[in-house]
Amino acid sequence: MAKARIGLYEVKGDTLTRTHRSCPKCGPGTFLAEHKNRRSCGRCGYAESRAPPPPKGKSPKSGG
Repeated sequence: MAKARIGLYEVKGDTLTRTHRSCPKCGPGTFLAEHKNRRSCGRCGYAESRAPPPPKGKSPKSGG
């Protein structure tokens, strides 16, 4: 079964760099899927959450 590798690598000059992180459990070659709020491995189920972005707009008012 062929898997899509488009978007997982980027060519910069003469070097090939990875655009996604590898799974720490499965090792190199198994990439983590990039979701809105997490990264996850489809092979072993490993998941790590991302820090939520700071809220835009109004800053919190100081009370007192």
